[in-house]
This record gives sequence, C-alpha cells and structure tokens, in this order.
Amino acid sequence: MKKLVRLSMVLAATALVFSSCNCFKKMAKNRDDVQLNCTPEVLVLNKGVVAADLNVTFPAKYFNKKAVLKVTPVMVFEGGEVAGSPIYLQGSKVKENYTVVDAAATCTMSEHVEFPYDPRMQQSELQLRAEVKCPSGKCKEFTPVNLNNGAIPTKEEAAILAGTDEAAKAALLKEYGLTVAYGVNTLQNDLDYAALMDQLANDFKKVTTVVDKADILYAINSSVVTSKAKKNADLDAFKANVDANLQNDRASQSIMVKGYASPDGPEKFNDELSAARSKTGQKTIAQLLKDAGLEIDAAAYGEDWEGFKELVEKSDIKDKNLILQVLSLYSNSVQRESEIKNMASVFNELKVEILPQLRRSLVVNTTDIQGKTDAEIMDCIKNGQELSAEEYLYAAQVLVKCPKEQAAILTTAAKKYNDARIYNNLGVAQAEMGDMKAALESFNKAAKLDATTEVNNNLVMANLGNGNIEEAKKYAKAADAEAKAAVAAAEGNYAAAAKSLDGYNLAIVETMNANYAAAKKAIAADKSADADYLRAVIAVQEGDLKTAEAQLKSAVKKEERLIAKAEKDVNLKALFDNGFKF
Repeated sequence: MKKLVRLSMVLAATALVFSSCNCFKKMAKNRDDVQLNCTPEVLVLNKGVVAADLNVTFPAKYFNKKAVLKVTPVMVFEGGEVAGSPIYLQGSKVKENYTVVDAAATCTMSEHVEFPYDPRMQQSELQLRAEVKCPSGKCKEFTPVNLNNGAIPTKEEAAILAGTDEAAKAALLKEYGLTVAYGVNTLQNDLDYAALMDQLANDFKKVTTVVDKADILYAINSSVVTSKAKKNADLDAFKANVDANLQNDRASQSIMVKGYASPDGPEKFNDELSAARSKTGQKTIAQLLKDAGLEIDAAAYGEDWEGFKELVEKSDIKDKNLILQVLSLYSNSVQRESEIKNMASVFNELKVEILPQLRRSLVVNTTDIQGKTDAEIMDCIKNGQELSAEEYLYAAQVLVKCPKEQAAILTTAAKKYNDARIYNNLGVAQAEMGDMKAALESFNKAAKLDATTEVNNNLVMANLGNGNIEEAKKYAKAADAEAKAAVAAAEGNYAAAAKSLDGYNLAIVETMNANYAAAKKAIAADKSADADYLRAVIAVQEGDLKTAEAQLKSAVKKEERLIAKAEKDVNLKALFDNGFKF
C-alpha cells in the first residue's frame, strides 16, 4: 500500500511538471518550418566509425528566447541503442553557456555526430531525440518532446518514463525520436586485405645439384701425376664423397676431368700439354674409382685464362688491377702473355703465386640428388613424418590450395623451424581463413626474424584487417603503392585508393566512389560469389533491380553464407522492399 501511494505521488508530480511546460508549444506548432538535413541519408562505416553531418535551419522568430533545447543523436538497432553526445541550443535570453540561436533572423546550425561501430548497427536508425526546458519559467527540468508531432508526454507516458520497465521506456523514447538516416553501408568491411598479402618463396628443388672438386697439380711442362700431387689433391676425401653418393638411391653422379695449362708458354704446346694432363688425370681417377662402376669423362681446355683471372682477383698482388686491365684489353693470348711478361716485377709474383695453381687436372663430380616426390611429401605430412623447411613451404604453397590445410602444414613447420618465411606464409593462410588476429601475430614473428618488404606490406594489411589504421600507417611509410592504397581505402579516401588497386578491391572503392562503370569493369572476369554479390549491390544503386536479383541469386547459389549478409545489407534494402525473397 505504501508503494502505491508513493507511486501515485510521483505520477502526480511528474504530470504537473509536464503539463506546465509550455515553452515549446509555439515551437512545436511551427516545427514544419524547421529544415533538417542529414548527410548521408544512408550512413557509411569508415575507419570503425559511423558519422553524419546535421544541418538545421531555424526560421526567424521561431526559437523561444527563454527555452533550452537538448538534442541527442541516438543509433537504434535490434537489441539496443547507443547515444551520442547531446547538442544544446538556447534562446538569446537564457543565461547559460550553450550555443545561442538568434531568433531575430534565420539561423543555420551544423553539427557533426559519430559513433563507434557496432555490428548490430548494420540495420539501424539514426534518431534525434529532444528535450526542452525553460530555466526562467515553470519547466525548469528537461522534458522529452516528440519530434514527430511536437507533443510532450501524456500522464500515461510520463508514468512509463518514471518507471522501471526499461523495455517500455526504450520503446517510448524511440517513438519520440525523429529518424533522419537508415542503416549503415558497411561495404568498406568487404575490402579483401588477404588478397593483397604476399607469400615468401620456398627454395625447394625437385633436383639438387651438388658439385665436389679436386685439383691434381703438375710440375711445369709435365703431365705426370706424382704421389705428392695425389696426396695434396686429397683424393681420398673425393673418393669418400663418391662412395657416399653411391649409397644414396636418389643420387646420380657425373665425373669429368678437365686438363689445363698455365698461360706462360707457347699456345700450341700448352694445348698439347693440357690434353696430356686430362688423360693422366682421367687414368688416375679411373684407378681411384675402379670399383664404383662410373664412367670418367675427360676433356682438354688449353691455357686457363679464366682461372688465371679468378686467382689474380682473389690475390694480394700489389699491381693486380694492372694485370686485370691487360686481360680486358687483349683477347689474343699471345699478346696477353707478352704484355704481362713485360711487367717483370709483377710476373715474378705470378710465377710464384698464380701460375703453379693452373698446371692442373680439375676433377669435378656433379651429383644430382632427386628430392621427394609430391606424393612422398604429402605422405610424410599425413603420417607426421618430419620434412625440411623447404619441403613444408613447398607443400603449403604448391601441393594444397585450401587455406585451412596450408595453415595446418605451416603451424607444424613453425614448431620445428624458426623461419620468417614459414611465419609469413602462415599469416597469409590465416588471413585467407578470416583470422586476422592470428595473422597479425604470425607477421610480427616473421618481422622479428627478417623484416622483408613482403612482411612489411603484410603487416600493413593485417593491421588494417584488425582495425589498427594508425599502426598500419606506420608500416605503410616503407610499403609499396598497393599497400598505401589499401590504407587510403581504409580511411575512406577512395579516389586515392583507386589509383593503385585492381580487381575486387578496386571494384569496392569505385562502388564507394559511385563510379559504377569502373567498378563493373574491375570485376568483369571475376566469377566468384563475392563478385556476384557486389554486382548485385551496384545494380541496386543503378536502379536495375532485375539484374540485382539475378546477381544476388547467383552469389548465394555459390556461397549460402551470403544469404544472412544480404538480409542485413542496407545496400540491398530496395531489392527486399520490392518483394525479393530467397
């Protein structure tokens, strides 16, 4: 009983306040004379924020000089609402510190409002809700005003506003609000940052070629292989390598003996000498590998000018640049030899340091080692057998196409190898799966190991995908034009973004630019579900609902997930309003 008495007292007091608040009556009566514009009428998501510009024009002699008007912008959506910062306007005789509306002449006021984006805002309304008070009159507290008809709360409505039924209160306040914009265009969220990411290449080779060499050196003008020469050539190590390769059924060996002469004698003599050295070198290696069953090829190469040049370049000879200049000036071997011998002091150094190393048979074992086949690599992955880093990278890049499978392979690889390429490519796969948070973590790990241009660009994209625009801009300073364009798109600078993007992302920004012809051209060859969906959006914007319906049906036939998206997409509202159903 006490509660009922207390409630009735509250209702009576509230009704008295509301009924005595008449400072808005004239303003309410002439409310249609007020011009209100909201730009844009369909709100747009940009940089994680939904914003609008409100322009209000009050006619002369409209605004009550003793009134204060409080206007609150509110985003209303299913399951809740978010109120923005209130806007306060006051008449010229009010002694407070709000924005003054001069009643003597037409007065235009501009206000910018914005809200942090909530996914529920995709289907929403931007409302303006008003309250009025007259500080010098009877209505000293703000009183809600219905902006649709100028009415103030009835006794029943006052009871609801003073009560504890939050749902009823929210419904009434929504009824009092003036809707100035519908829905939020979230097309910016459709930018495909994963498509702009770069993988790092693997170094997997189906055939790896390994070369082992040994030099058998000769005395001047001799082709005899001495015991000392065999020992110095370390032929035992050469043979051990051949024997090890014979045990590898993936290895195939090719052995060649190349005979050379030092370029310090007659050319014809040196040609004959190099041929003799190739034969004695071949005989020596054939004897060494008599049980290997390998064919030993031999060839003579005459005077070894290339070897001469290489050794001089690597030497500490004081005038080596002069020698190299002679080599570059003369192509004739006789002229070269003559010019070098003219440099007596230099030639003495050559006789001691360089020429003896060119009197040789060069023994070369070229071994081709076959890598695992594609099937073998996939079997190893299936059975949990270890692979090399290159094999893991190759498998993820070439042998599987599904991002989920790629991520699984690279996650295993990352546990075994601390390789920037593995973390980078894992990040790309995670981004393609839609897990931008995990992708960013992977790219950060890659950057700590090797901050390549590709990793830097990927950090731009991953930060954009996580809404970290300011962080993305830091990496964009050293990024390529495409990454900078992605940042521009994320900031709503679609004209700048269009200069360096292509394909689907270009179509997104051109659609936001209302350049529909360019948008359609950008995805003309794209047959994906997302491209069909975007074509439906463009068709609605162009007023072609028949094409929009066909494209949307095509999109959802390819990807059923797009049904839920379409039903909430303000860009397709006109299509559904026209009776379209799935």
